Amino acid sequence: MRLRHHVAAALGALTLVVTLPNAASAATGQFRYTYETSEGYEAVGFLNNPRSGECVSLSGAGLDALPPAYAPKNLTNATATVFLAADCEGDVFYTLRPGGGASERLEVRSVVFS
Repeated sequence: MRLRHHVAAALGALTLVVTLPNAASAATGQFRYTYETSEGYEAVGFLNNPRSGECVSLSGAGLDALPPAYAPKNLTNATATVFLAADCEGDVFYTLRPGGGASERLEVRSVVFS
């Protein structure tokens, strides 16, 4: 009888852990970048609390037909790896520490957080 209670309690705890949202799966804070609109204006894009381990092609700059974004600012609590290519591919990438940023010379199209 005791074993059944222990097993039931363990399964209940496991179910609770699996169904609760995992706060560790997201970076806390904001990632910002600057890009040029199709009308030629400078705009600021941002990602709020981005998911960790998931590549994000940046809105307004994530396609090869568009100019790349620039001057990324990582205002999250996670490390951001930015890529010149879309889909976090290619040999050209740069790592931004939490709270770090880069100059206008750094061009980006996608980012992944660790």
